[in-house]
Amino acid sequence: MGGGRKTQCVFPLTFWFLLRVGIETSCDETAAAVVEDNRRIRSSLVLSQENEHRPFGGVVPEIAARSHLHHIDRLVRGALESAEVSFADLDGVAATGGPGLIGGVIVGIMTAKAIAAVRDIPFVAVNHLEGHALTVRLTHDLAFPYLLLLVSGGHCQILVVEGVGHYRRLGTTLDDAAGEAFDKVAKMLGLGYPGGPALERAAYGGDPTRFALPRPMKGRAGCDFSFSGLKTAVRQILSTLEGPVPVADLAASFQAAVADVLMDRTRRALALFRAHWPTGHALVVAGGVAANAFLRERLDALAQAEKLAFLAPPLRLCTDNAAMIAWAGVERLRIGSHDGLDFKPRPRWPLDPDASKGVRTSS
Repeated sequence: MGGGRKTQCVFPLTFWFLLRVGIETSCDETAAAVVEDNRRIRSSLVLSQENEHRPFGGVVPEIAARSHLHHIDRLVRGALESAEVSFADLDGVAATGGPGLIGGVIVGIMTAKAIAAVRDIPFVAVNHLEGHALTVRLTHDLAFPYLLLLVSGGHCQILVVEGVGHYRRLGTTLDDAAGEAFDKVAKMLGLGYPGGPALERAAYGGDPTRFALPRPMKGRAGCDFSFSGLKTAVRQILSTLEGPVPVADLAASFQAAVADVLMDRTRRALALFRAHWPTGHALVVAGGVAANAFLRERLDALAQAEKLAFLAPPLRLCTDNAAMIAWAGVERLRIGSHDGLDFKPRPRWPLDPDASKGVRTSS
């Protein structure tokens, strides 16, 4: 990988513009935003490709990349116009550099590099996961450290956010991410695409105790997750049912099982957090699955029981958006960190490189 991160003097900050491309769970969204360093979101535009991918039941990378390329310029100009600023007003540009579908990431990175080169302003390649991790500092000005449950279609991790660029991963999924499991089960139930929100709606009013689904990893040592077996259990139930499928009850049972697993793993992580980071006082949830109201309620109750603050971004900032990437760019420039125009987009980019090598805080 080329294009190392550079650290120099901090650049002046007035407005932030971000080009956000399709990565992570919602690789079918192109977004652009302008954010001030005082936490004011001047504009935030998100263009979804749901209709383009719905016939396929999921995101098609080539279609996503072509759509980003087709719409990116319009989104950029629209964000500037909505914020009532011009390119000349920008003090820096940030774009998602990974992880994600590489075709879409390239579109955003190259557009951001062009703006930085023409305007002679600093360019920041943001780790998309860091964008989620720091969103709560945009919305709540939360101090470090805090415990983060990051749940999306592509990732399910528990991390300690120690500072900008400093993350300690306590647990991760061993197979499917929670959001991926939601989407696949929704597809089994015929709920359409995108599956996560559709399954949550279907579960409302359903009986979460009707089907005895497994709780993978619950009660085991460590903080890792597993959702593949739970997904398989739903498929097996569907194969044995006779007559109409009780969609609401099965959706509610699945959602409750996922929540139980997340609570168990998060509870174990909280014990580690309290022991090793005693100055931390908050549990944060972020990522697309964080928009699930049932999950938020369970996490809020867990935080209250543990006498910790519970914080979650507003729904519009849980799913992929450009404002969070712009804010991560602000945070990066505040510590004097920016990137060269030789930065190479990354389909994989762990927040905690040591954890990806198998080095983790033990429980």
